Amino acid sequence: MEEEVTNRTVNLAISTTKLTGRAILTAFRKFAQQYSKMKANAQAKANEKPTGEQTIDQLIGQNQGATNIEIEKTDLKGFKRILDKYGVDYAITKDASQNPPRFLVFFKARDGDALTAAFKEYSASVLKKEERKSVLKELAKLKELVAATPKKVREKTPERDL
Repeated sequence: MEEEVTNRTVNLAISTTKLTGRAILTAFRKFAQQYSKMKANAQAKANEKPTGEQTIDQLIGQNQGATNIEIEKTDLKGFKRILDKYGVDYAITKDASQNPPRFLVFFKARDGDALTAAFKEYSASVLKKEERKSVLKELAKLKELVAATPKKVREKTPERDL
């Protein structure tokens, strides 16, 4: 493995009409520029703190303290969407040791105010969903109503006119 890392090769393709030393030198300079940009971008990504959904190790590794709360799995996707909207850094874990399994949301302590605002919005959306009438139940009621109404009896009598 170490030998593979130390012996790296570079493929460089040059499109030119006449291959001169100057063309090769220009190509290597361009390659060096691109390589240094690529290393700078990789280094910037490595130094960047993760945001939004993370693993517990990443969340605790930021040394800002983490607290947790328990939620149900009713609408986990909607809950994640609201947390992302408020910019909360969080990690969701599943505790399968209990039946039914429970879900724990770990978040950074400094995001407490944002989390309370997110919870208020989430609970409001859950209450709003509960208040809405079920379309399927309404449809079932209407079907029963239609089935209960007496059907019209059509009489077919031919009429003859001259």
